[in-house]
Amino acid sequence: MTEQSSTRAIIVFDIDGVIRDVSGSYRRAIADTVEHFTDSAYRPTPVDIDKLKSEGIWNNDWEASQELIYRHFEALNKDRNQVQLDYQMIVAFFQSRYRGTDPNNLNGYICDEPLLLQPRYLEDLTKAGILWGFFSGATRASATYVLERRLGLKPSVLVAMEDAPSKPDPTGLFDTVRRLEAGLSNTSITVSSTVIYIGDTVADMYTVIKARELEPQREFIGVGVLPPHVQKTPSRREAYAELLINAGAEVVFCNVQDLTPARVAALL
Repeated sequence: MTEQSSTRAIIVFDIDGVIRDVSGSYRRAIADTVEHFTDSAYRPTPVDIDKLKSEGIWNNDWEASQELIYRHFEALNKDRNQVQLDYQMIVAFFQSRYRGTDPNNLNGYICDEPLLLQPRYLEDLTKAGILWGFFSGATRASATYVLERRLGLKPSVLVAMEDAPSKPDPTGLFDTVRRLEAGLSNTSITVSSTVIYIGDTVADMYTVIKARELEPQREFIGVGVLPPHVQKTPSRREAYAELLINAGAEVVFCNVQDLTPARVAALL
Protein backbone atom coordinates (compact mmCIF):
# COMPACT_ATOMS: atom_id res chain seq x y z
CA MET A 1 0.00 0.00 0.00
CA THR A 2 1.46 3.37 -0.95
CA GLU A 3 1.09 6.96 0.23
CA GLN A 4 -1.88 8.96 -1.06
CA SER A 5 -3.98 5.78 -1.39
CA SER A 6 -7.14 4.83 0.45
CA THR A 7 -8.29 1.63 2.12
CA ARG A 8 -11.38 0.04 0.67
CA ALA A 9 -12.15 -1.89 3.85
CA ILE A 10 -10.71 -3.47 6.97
CA ILE A 11 -10.89 -7.26 7.24
CA VAL A 12 -10.42 -8.93 10.62
CA PHE A 13 -9.95 -12.69 10.56
CA ASP A 14 -10.79 -15.27 13.17
CA ILE A 15 -8.14 -18.02 13.13
CA ASP A 16 -9.53 -21.38 14.18
CA GLY A 17 -11.64 -22.92 11.43
CA VAL A 18 -10.80 -19.96 9.18
CA ILE A 19 -7.01 -19.79 8.88
CA ARG A 20 -6.38 -23.36 10.03
CA ASP A 21 -8.43 -26.55 10.24
CA VAL A 22 -8.82 -27.38 13.94
CA SER A 23 -11.12 -30.39 13.59
CA GLY A 24 -8.19 -32.72 14.31
CA SER A 25 -6.60 -30.50 16.95
CA TYR A 26 -8.71 -28.19 19.14
CA ARG A 27 -11.88 -30.20 18.63
CA ARG A 28 -10.05 -33.48 19.07
CA ALA A 29 -8.58 -32.10 22.30
CA ILE A 30 -12.09 -31.19 23.49
CA ALA A 31 -13.26 -34.74 22.85
CA ASP A 32 -10.19 -36.22 24.58
CA THR A 33 -10.67 -33.96 27.60
CA VAL A 34 -14.36 -34.71 28.02
CA GLU A 35 -13.70 -38.44 27.64
CA HIS A 36 -10.94 -38.31 30.26
CA PHE A 37 -12.96 -36.42 32.88
CA THR A 38 -16.03 -38.63 32.40
CA ASP A 39 -13.94 -41.77 32.94
CA SER A 40 -14.36 -42.74 29.28
CA ALA A 41 -18.16 -42.78 29.62
CA TYR A 42 -18.72 -40.02 27.08
CA ARG A 43 -16.77 -38.79 24.08
CA PRO A 44 -18.56 -35.92 22.30
CA THR A 45 -18.97 -36.23 18.55
CA PRO A 46 -18.21 -33.34 16.16
CA VAL A 47 -21.97 -32.77 15.98
CA ASP A 48 -22.16 -32.56 19.79
CA ILE A 49 -19.43 -29.93 19.82
CA ASP A 50 -21.05 -27.98 16.99
CA LYS A 51 -24.36 -28.03 18.86
CA LEU A 52 -22.71 -26.54 21.94
CA LYS A 53 -20.84 -23.95 19.86
CA SER A 54 -24.11 -22.97 18.14
CA GLU A 55 -25.27 -21.49 21.46
CA GLY A 56 -22.86 -18.65 20.72
CA ILE A 57 -21.16 -18.38 24.12
CA TRP A 58 -18.64 -21.23 24.15
CA ASN A 59 -15.76 -19.71 22.23
CA ASN A 60 -13.25 -20.75 24.90
CA ASP A 61 -12.53 -24.46 24.28
CA TRP A 62 -11.43 -25.06 27.88
CA GLU A 63 -14.78 -23.77 29.11
CA ALA A 64 -16.56 -25.70 26.36
CA SER A 65 -14.87 -28.90 27.55
CA GLN A 66 -15.93 -28.24 31.12
CA GLU A 67 -19.50 -27.50 30.05
CA LEU A 68 -19.76 -30.78 28.11
CA ILE A 69 -18.48 -32.66 31.14
CA TYR A 70 -21.06 -30.98 33.38
CA ARG A 71 -23.86 -31.74 30.93
CA HIS A 72 -22.88 -35.39 30.79
CA PHE A 73 -23.26 -35.72 34.56
CA GLU A 74 -26.47 -33.68 34.53
CA ALA A 75 -27.89 -36.24 32.09
CA LEU A 76 -27.17 -38.79 34.84
CA ASN A 77 -29.25 -36.70 37.27
CA LYS A 78 -26.22 -35.29 39.09
CA ASP A 79 -26.22 -31.65 40.13
CA ARG A 80 -23.20 -29.61 39.07
CA ASN A 81 -22.39 -28.99 42.71
CA GLN A 82 -21.97 -32.73 43.15
CA VAL A 83 -19.40 -32.98 40.36
CA GLN A 84 -15.86 -32.38 41.54
CA LEU A 85 -14.15 -30.62 38.64
CA ASP A 86 -10.88 -28.72 38.81
CA TYR A 87 -10.85 -26.21 35.94
CA GLN A 88 -7.07 -25.87 35.98
CA MET A 89 -6.72 -29.64 35.63
CA ILE A 90 -9.08 -29.52 32.65
CA VAL A 91 -6.95 -26.80 31.06
CA ALA A 92 -3.72 -28.71 31.76
CA PHE A 93 -5.05 -31.94 30.27
CA PHE A 94 -6.44 -30.14 27.21
CA GLN A 95 -3.11 -28.41 26.63
CA SER A 96 -1.21 -31.69 26.98
CA ARG A 97 -3.17 -32.94 24.00
CA TYR A 98 -3.27 -29.75 21.95
CA ARG A 99 0.19 -28.28 22.60
CA GLY A 100 1.85 -31.54 23.61
CA THR A 101 3.92 -32.87 26.48
CA ASP A 102 7.20 -31.07 25.81
CA PRO A 103 7.19 -27.61 27.44
CA ASN A 104 9.99 -26.41 25.16
CA ASN A 105 8.82 -27.78 21.80
CA LEU A 106 5.28 -28.19 20.55
CA ASN A 107 4.55 -31.85 19.84
CA GLY A 108 0.77 -32.07 20.14
CA TYR A 109 -2.14 -31.86 17.74
CA ILE A 110 -1.25 -28.27 16.86
CA CYS A 111 1.66 -29.52 14.77
CA ASP A 112 -0.62 -31.20 12.22
CA GLU A 113 -3.24 -28.51 11.54
CA PRO A 114 -3.90 -28.05 7.80
CA LEU A 115 -3.71 -24.43 6.63
CA LEU A 116 -6.77 -22.92 4.96
CA LEU A 117 -5.11 -19.98 3.22
CA GLN A 118 -1.79 -19.04 1.68
CA PRO A 119 0.21 -15.84 2.30
CA ARG A 120 -0.30 -14.82 -1.32
CA TYR A 121 -4.00 -14.28 -0.57
CA LEU A 122 -3.18 -11.70 2.11
CA GLU A 123 -0.67 -10.04 -0.22
CA ASP A 124 -3.46 -9.66 -2.79
CA LEU A 125 -5.67 -7.98 -0.17
CA THR A 126 -2.91 -5.51 0.64
CA LYS A 127 -2.39 -4.71 -3.04
CA ALA A 128 -6.12 -4.04 -3.31
CA GLY A 129 -5.91 -1.46 -0.51
CA ILE A 130 -7.50 -3.65 2.14
CA LEU A 131 -6.18 -3.61 5.70
CA TRP A 132 -6.23 -6.92 7.56
CA GLY A 133 -5.54 -8.30 11.03
CA PHE A 134 -6.58 -11.08 13.41
CA PHE A 135 -8.90 -11.40 16.40
CA SER A 136 -9.03 -14.91 17.82
CA GLY A 137 -10.05 -16.77 20.94
CA ALA A 138 -6.90 -18.89 20.60
CA THR A 139 -4.06 -18.31 23.02
CA ARG A 140 -1.36 -15.95 21.79
CA ALA A 141 1.19 -18.77 21.66
CA SER A 142 -1.10 -20.92 19.52
CA ALA A 143 -2.11 -18.06 17.22
CA THR A 144 1.47 -16.86 16.84
CA TYR A 145 2.57 -20.39 15.97
CA VAL A 146 0.28 -20.59 12.96
CA LEU A 147 0.66 -16.98 11.82
CA GLU A 148 4.40 -16.57 12.21
CA ARG A 149 5.91 -20.05 12.05
CA ARG A 150 3.50 -21.65 9.59
CA LEU A 151 2.51 -18.67 7.41
CA GLY A 152 5.51 -16.39 7.91
CA LEU A 153 3.34 -13.36 8.76
CA LYS A 154 5.65 -11.34 10.94
CA PRO A 155 4.71 -8.87 12.21
CA SER A 156 0.90 -8.81 12.05
CA VAL A 157 -1.87 -7.26 14.14
CA LEU A 158 -3.18 -9.93 16.48
CA VAL A 159 -5.58 -9.79 19.41
CA ALA A 160 -5.65 -13.18 21.16
CA MET A 161 -7.31 -14.80 24.17
CA GLU A 162 -5.11 -13.06 26.70
CA ASP A 163 -5.78 -9.62 25.19
CA ALA A 164 -9.57 -9.29 25.31
CA PRO A 165 -12.77 -10.78 26.75
CA SER A 166 -14.14 -13.88 25.06
CA LYS A 167 -16.44 -13.51 22.06
CA PRO A 168 -19.19 -12.48 21.49
CA ASP A 169 -17.83 -9.47 23.41
CA PRO A 170 -16.56 -7.21 20.57
CA THR A 171 -13.77 -5.54 22.59
CA GLY A 172 -11.09 -7.54 20.79
CA LEU A 173 -12.57 -6.68 17.41
CA PHE A 174 -12.52 -2.98 18.25
CA ASP A 175 -8.93 -3.26 19.49
CA THR A 176 -7.80 -4.99 16.29
CA VAL A 177 -9.38 -2.29 14.13
CA ARG A 178 -7.83 0.53 16.16
CA ARG A 179 -4.38 -1.04 15.99
CA LEU A 180 -4.70 -1.32 12.22
CA GLU A 181 -5.81 2.29 11.96
CA ALA A 182 -3.02 3.42 14.28
CA GLY A 183 -0.52 1.99 11.82
CA LEU A 184 -1.72 4.58 9.30
CA SER A 185 -1.52 7.57 11.65
CA ASN A 186 1.63 8.97 10.07
CA THR A 187 0.46 8.51 6.49
CA SER A 188 -2.03 10.22 4.25
CA ILE A 189 -3.98 7.03 3.66
CA THR A 190 -7.73 7.38 4.08
CA VAL A 191 -9.30 4.72 6.29
CA SER A 192 -12.61 3.14 5.32
CA SER A 193 -15.24 2.98 8.05
CA THR A 194 -16.32 -0.52 6.98
CA VAL A 195 -15.08 -3.52 8.95
CA ILE A 196 -15.58 -7.11 7.79
CA TYR A 197 -15.17 -9.83 10.41
CA ILE A 198 -14.85 -13.34 9.01
CA GLY A 199 -15.41 -16.30 11.29
CA ASP A 200 -16.76 -19.83 11.43
CA THR A 201 -19.00 -19.82 14.51
CA VAL A 202 -22.21 -18.32 15.80
CA ALA A 203 -20.16 -16.46 18.42
CA ASP A 204 -18.22 -14.73 15.62
CA MET A 205 -21.43 -13.49 14.03
CA TYR A 206 -22.85 -12.42 17.39
CA THR A 207 -19.65 -10.41 17.89
CA VAL A 208 -20.46 -8.42 14.77
CA ILE A 209 -24.02 -7.77 15.93
CA LYS A 210 -22.80 -6.49 19.30
CA ALA A 211 -20.17 -4.36 17.58
CA ARG A 212 -22.89 -2.63 15.57
CA GLU A 213 -24.83 -1.91 18.74
CA LEU A 214 -21.84 -0.37 20.51
CA GLU A 215 -20.35 1.53 17.55
CA PRO A 216 -23.29 2.37 15.26
CA GLN A 217 -21.27 5.06 13.51
CA ARG A 218 -19.21 2.35 11.77
CA GLU A 219 -20.41 -0.35 9.41
CA PHE A 220 -19.66 -3.92 10.51
CA ILE A 221 -20.25 -6.86 8.17
CA GLY A 222 -20.19 -10.48 9.30
CA VAL A 223 -18.88 -13.05 6.81
CA GLY A 224 -19.15 -16.75 7.59
CA VAL A 225 -16.79 -19.47 6.47
CA LEU A 226 -17.59 -23.17 6.71
CA PRO A 227 -15.00 -25.12 8.72
CA PRO A 228 -13.79 -28.22 6.86
CA HIS A 229 -15.41 -30.73 9.21
CA VAL A 230 -18.94 -29.59 8.27
CA GLN A 231 -18.32 -29.84 4.53
CA LYS A 232 -18.21 -33.64 4.37
CA THR A 233 -21.90 -33.99 3.46
CA PRO A 234 -24.20 -31.57 1.59
CA SER A 235 -26.87 -31.70 4.30
CA ARG A 236 -24.48 -30.76 7.08
CA ARG A 237 -22.84 -28.09 4.97
CA GLU A 238 -26.19 -26.49 4.19
CA ALA A 239 -27.38 -26.71 7.79
CA TYR A 240 -24.22 -25.05 9.11
CA ALA A 241 -24.39 -22.30 6.49
CA GLU A 242 -27.99 -21.61 7.49
CA LEU A 243 -26.90 -21.47 11.13
CA LEU A 244 -24.32 -18.78 10.34
CA ILE A 245 -26.77 -16.80 8.19
CA ASN A 246 -29.38 -16.90 10.95
CA ALA A 247 -26.74 -15.69 13.40
CA GLY A 248 -26.04 -12.64 11.26
CA ALA A 249 -23.64 -13.58 8.46
CA GLU A 250 -24.11 -11.50 5.32
CA VAL A 251 -22.67 -14.29 3.18
CA VAL A 252 -21.05 -17.67 3.80
CA PHE A 253 -18.07 -19.10 1.90
CA CYS A 254 -16.53 -22.57 1.79
CA ASN A 255 -13.02 -21.17 2.12
CA VAL A 256 -11.71 -17.88 3.47
CA GLN A 257 -9.87 -17.16 0.21
CA ASP A 258 -13.25 -16.95 -1.53
CA LEU A 259 -13.51 -13.49 0.03
CA THR A 260 -11.59 -11.92 -2.84
CA PRO A 261 -11.07 -8.16 -3.31
CA ALA A 262 -13.86 -8.25 -5.90
CA ARG A 263 -16.25 -9.85 -3.42
CA VAL A 264 -15.21 -7.34 -0.77
CA ALA A 265 -16.15 -4.58 -3.20
CA ALA A 266 -19.51 -6.25 -3.78
CA LEU A 267 -20.18 -6.40 -0.02
CA LEU A 268 -19.40 -2.70 0.30
